Amino acid sequence: MLTSPLARAVRMGVKSLLLHKLRSLLTSLGVLFGVGSVIAMLAIGEGASAEAQEQIKQLGSQNVILRSVKPPDDAASDQQTRVLSYGLTHADRRRIEETYPWLEEVVPVRQLLQEVRHGTRVLNPRVLATTPDYLEVTGRPMMAGRFLSDADELGVRNVCVLGWEVARALMPLTDPIGETVKIGSEYFTVVGVLMPRVRLDDDPPEPGAETTGEVLIPASTGARWFGEMQVKIRSGSREIEEVELHEIVLAVRSPEEVDETAAAARTMLAETHDRRDYEVVVPLELLARAEETKRIFNIVLGSIAGISLLVGGIGIMNVMLATVTERTREIGIRRALGAKRRHIVLQFLVETVVLSVGGGLAGIALGLLIPVVVERYADLTTIVTPEAPILAFGISVSIGLLFGLYPAWRAATMDPVEALRHE
Repeated sequence: MLTSPLARAVRMGVKSLLLHKLRSLLTSLGVLFGVGSVIAMLAIGEGASAEAQEQIKQLGSQNVILRSVKPPDDAASDQQTRVLSYGLTHADRRRIEETYPWLEEVVPVRQLLQEVRHGTRVLNPRVLATTPDYLEVTGRPMMAGRFLSDADELGVRNVCVLGWEVARALMPLTDPIGETVKIGSEYFTVVGVLMPRVRLDDDPPEPGAETTGEVLIPASTGARWFGEMQVKIRSGSREIEEVELHEIVLAVRSPEEVDETAAAARTMLAETHDRRDYEVVVPLELLARAEETKRIFNIVLGSIAGISLLVGGIGIMNVMLATVTERTREIGIRRALGAKRRHIVLQFLVETVVLSVGGGLAGIALGLLIPVVVERYADLTTIVTPEAPILAFGISVSIGLLFGLYPAWRAATMDPVEALRHE
């Protein structure tokens, strides 16, 4: 008995909506696009956030990264030739190793401005001279071959490991393991290929760079063939840069010691460097910021998309008010035949819910389709969480009920006599 009036109201509501198919369709489109935009925007925001967090995690959540930073140009910048010495040094690395016994590894990294060739293909990737411990502290997975070894470092061997991007660009059709590449004026044998990963920094590539991948060589080999100085020619002037180390990666035993290590490193570098030619990067802090940014980003995107749902709800209320006016005589007849106010309210609420539910279900399908299209054609990562469709659909139904209450109440409170007189 409880379900009979509801079932009858649903049948009557659906029949009433089908009498005006186009109007019902256009009314539900507002909800459809609102739900679809909520799901799509949250998916795009979630994907961008997840990608950023993954990149930060790849830097090592238990690492502290010290980086050399070129100081601002001084008054000598108009000289034709000048030598600029700055950044981290081997003395900094030794001092850190001797002072902080709780560090598991201290890995030096030096970036070389060298051209990489294979046959007729030429690239300007990031050539990094480092030690075998680099693989362990950064968590880099190998795709093929092996990484640099202690024997390579001690023997000052001309071997290298290519990043996946570099290997694909230089040798797209051949197995790179065992091939020879020319770095600068020296030849190196490829012993391994790394899986793709995030760059160590966000600096733009040097002019002429064609890839953001890396080539890694032993630190001893880099020092032997390329020395400590690098020449840069800019706008007719020549600038010689002397940088001993571009990065020092500190691997800490536990996350609890990361902040302490970062603070100690900042203090030590401030005491030994006359100018601020370094920076201390803590991936754990970056990860916390990224998670907070994700939360704010989702709130903003969800709010913008929620406005679309609000507009759709206003459209539903507007149409239902017009429907109440059109059906005034019908409402009067039903009241005269014994229908109570709650029956009239139920009838019109059912119609608004049917519109919002129908639009919501179609919006979910659209919202799940948009991220697939974005991933395929825009090359962006999207992640649809289970909460997004549920949230969007729940809001659409709530909006249908909320914006349907006033038209239903207005229909139920009509004077039956006046309603029967309506033409």
